[in-house]
Amino acid sequence: MLCSTMASSFPAIAVAAHLRPSVARMPRSGVGPRVSFLCEVVRSSLSARKPLYLTPNRVLCSAKPRGPFSETRAHEASRNDAIPLSSEESRSAAAQKLKIGFYFATWWALNVVFNIYNKKVAVAHTIGHVAATVCMSKVAVSFTHIIKSGEPAFTVLVSRFLLGEAFPLSVYLSLLPIIGGCALSALTELNFNITGFMGAMISNLAFVFRNIFSKRGMTGKSVSGMNYYACLSLLSLVILTPFAIAVEGPKVWAAGWQKAVTEIGPHFVWWVVAQSVFYHLYNQVSYMSLDEISALTFSMGNTMKRISVIVSSIIIFRTPIQPVNALGAAVAILGTFLYSQAKL
Repeated sequence: MLCSTMASSFPAIAVAAHLRPSVARMPRSGVGPRVSFLCEVVRSSLSARKPLYLTPNRVLCSAKPRGPFSETRAHEASRNDAIPLSSEESRSAAAQKLKIGFYFATWWALNVVFNIYNKKVAVAHTIGHVAATVCMSKVAVSFTHIIKSGEPAFTVLVSRFLLGEAFPLSVYLSLLPIIGGCALSALTELNFNITGFMGAMISNLAFVFRNIFSKRGMTGKSVSGMNYYACLSLLSLVILTPFAIAVEGPKVWAAGWQKAVTEIGPHFVWWVVAQSVFYHLYNQVSYMSLDEISALTFSMGNTMKRISVIVSSIIIFRTPIQPVNALGAAVAILGTFLYSQAKL
């Protein structure tokens, strides 16, 4: 290196354009004088008060003062600055969005049909709820749940004869007190009604099919219990609406609503809302349980649930009950306990 300098604030190296004539006039007699002369020229041309820079062609030059820096940033274009699309491009974009929406709708519909309707779960779900509602409108709530406590018997019989599943002998023996207790309660029921009794039996059979096929549909966790029940409810609404309009119709609905408001009062609206919410949550939680257990265990738990319903309905509604009727209910409940022990 020929020479080096230190500025007061920062190091700088520069050679001005007028150095070239000076360098050209250097003596050529020896290396030492030539180097000394060049260093003297560089020292005389340096200034610590000027910023120095290095040019791309590697020539050291004196820096010229620059103006203030301007900062450029990207910004979002306003709607006025947007480039308008042609009508043909707009139609093409709209058609593309419509096609994607159609694909998603078809995808969802086919998935629902494959997972639910193809297994007839929604039909069984609808029939079971309608039959249970008809039963409760004809007989006492306690009697409805006593008859519906025989659901494990229907589960075993359907699984054995229609699906070919085998069970140990203890399971079949546990069905005897269940069937006997339900029969004893039905024979000694004071307010017995054949329509209500048949409604409870149909509801048992329909819910057994729903539970069995729903459990098969949720195999492999392709759909959760909550989503499964949501799809069932929507499809059941579609199935039930035409029958409700054909059998009853708006006139019957209006008359029934007016009668209910007259007998119960204006609070009837809130009762309907509360009943709808709690009934949906009850079935939602039951399907969440079905997602974790077998169909038979679910039927057992559903039967044990009826114990609290039977006792509470008798106390709240003050339903008259005979000792033999209570004995039949106790025998049926004992059968569910034996059934649960046989399944362990």
